[in-house]
Amino acid sequence: MVKEAKRAPQLPKQQLLILAVCRFAEPVAMTSVYPYIPEMIQSFNVRDDQVAKWAGLMSAVFSLSQCLTGIAWGRASDRFGRKPIILLALTCTMISSVMFGFSKSLVWAFITRSMQGLSNGNVGIIRTAVAELVPQRELQPRAFSVMPLVWNIGSIFGPSFGGSLVHPVERYPQLFGKIKVLEKFPFALPNMLISVIFLFGITSGFLFLHETLEERKSRPDYGLMLGKLLSAPCTRQRRRRRTWSSNEEEDPFLSGNSSEMSSPVTKPGVNVPPKQPRWADVFSRQSNINLLVYTFLAMHSVAYDQLLPIFMHYPVQSSKDPQVHLPWKFAGGFGIDSNRIGLLFTVYGVFGMLIQFFVFPTFARKYGVLNCLRACVLTFPLIYVATPFTALLPTDASRQGVMMGLMLIKCFCGIFAFPCSTILLTNSAASLKVLGTLNGVATSISAIGRAAGPALAGATFTAGVDIGYVVISWWTLAVVGIIGAVPVWSLVEMEGFGAIEDEDDDEDDELDDSDVFAAPTEPEPKTSALQSSGTHARKVSVATAPFEDVIGDESPSDSRQLTPATSRGSRDPSRRASLQLSRVASPIGLGPGVVPAGARRYSSDLGATRSGMGVGGTSYY
Repeated sequence: MVKEAKRAPQLPKQQLLILAVCRFAEPVAMTSVYPYIPEMIQSFNVRDDQVAKWAGLMSAVFSLSQCLTGIAWGRASDRFGRKPIILLALTCTMISSVMFGFSKSLVWAFITRSMQGLSNGNVGIIRTAVAELVPQRELQPRAFSVMPLVWNIGSIFGPSFGGSLVHPVERYPQLFGKIKVLEKFPFALPNMLISVIFLFGITSGFLFLHETLEERKSRPDYGLMLGKLLSAPCTRQRRRRRTWSSNEEEDPFLSGNSSEMSSPVTKPGVNVPPKQPRWADVFSRQSNINLLVYTFLAMHSVAYDQLLPIFMHYPVQSSKDPQVHLPWKFAGGFGIDSNRIGLLFTVYGVFGMLIQFFVFPTFARKYGVLNCLRACVLTFPLIYVATPFTALLPTDASRQGVMMGLMLIKCFCGIFAFPCSTILLTNSAASLKVLGTLNGVATSISAIGRAAGPALAGATFTAGVDIGYVVISWWTLAVVGIIGAVPVWSLVEMEGFGAIEDEDDDEDDELDDSDVFAAPTEPEPKTSALQSSGTHARKVSVATAPFEDVIGDESPSDSRQLTPATSRGSRDPSRRASLQLSRVASPIGLGPGVVPAGARRYSSDLGATRSGMGVGGTSYY
């Protein structure tokens, strides 16, 4: 028998694209608030020197709220499926984002921002769906770069929306001058436009997104049915491909309704319940270290991104000011408005998109995700230390130019660090059954870092400018980055889930080879005499009649065992034991009880007729 060449695994591009469409609205909504949050807080009659503190607290409220529901979203996706929870979270985030745009007081802004955090549970769920779609380790850098790529594309549009569309009545009187609602709520327009993007993502997910949770795949999906109906006139009718289950032993050789003959025969009275994952399976040693690394990474990286607009919006302080004592004591910013800040963040996002798409997959495959992560965590503190000194440059162009360079370096490191950490965390999971819960835990724990980071940065920035040392906040982030780099050196690259599947495929190929049914070491005669008990038995030479039935007792001489050449030395002993095959009779058309207990009937369903009669075959157990 000639082995068929194994096809190289390929990315499920269509489903990854649908997940990207569903994900796109969230980064747009999250990053759109960066440019105008300082102006929004100022509109609530907050003093300029208190803006950074309240902005940090607002970001902390969002992350703490996300922490409260991260595990709940993950466990809900493990129970009800990835698709319905993704769509529910998108809907809730859309509603809360629109409500945030209509804020008229600081209290209402905090409430709606908290609602955004409570409903933002898609980070871990989409990450889990990607892991279930692409378990192969060699494809993970490309697959896990898709969602960060979407974030970077969203970070291009988000700051543009937020920076240019606030105060629309004042900026664009010809278009919006007569709309009283926008005059009363000057920060509502960006969120109203973003809600359209949310609706597009929700609709696309409902119509075309497939469920990735194994236990929910077999359930009817009316959204997919409607999507096929709507897209049928626009697409060519393709031959329907059969979807094989993960357990090959449960599949008949040909498609069709299964029958009693094609179902496995189990021992009477034996009921094996499915094994429920335990919390100990979620919190393995490598998973715990990865969670710690991810939390510190989110803490200082997100805090840096959210402190930058405040620093850029803060008034310029002249180097000739008597309160300035270089090189350490100064408390100035850039003094630019939200429109300019939005433009800088747009360039920031474009650069990140290019790095994510063209550079990251190649580097990650060549140097390894762990090595890339280690290089990035060593670079972050250097960027944080250098950032405040850009305010000392003499002109606006020099300040913004040097700052743009530092932002691009930080963007490069962030583009590498987060996907690498995600891949390492995913591969550290004990099984796919706990992956949704693990990513939910990661969302919740990292939310603590995302809450503590901006709150700490905002508080230290306010305290620093009060005493004249703006470097305090940035150097605090540098210290956090150094602490977060320590556990990275304890990480180990795990094999992930794709390696297990590949090993099983190799074992199946070995079983398909003809040497599996090779004759045993001792030669067997083609026929034997009748036994004294009267039972007819006929031993068959495999070389001449490999598929003839054998009737007789289950003696050791009747079994066909794998030779050492066909078994892998590294294979688990239980696996080798399960590959010891014994041929038994399997007459067709008879009810349960004929086939011995524990045997499995492999049937093509050719004889599954109403009369119960069919075609014979051979069973192995």
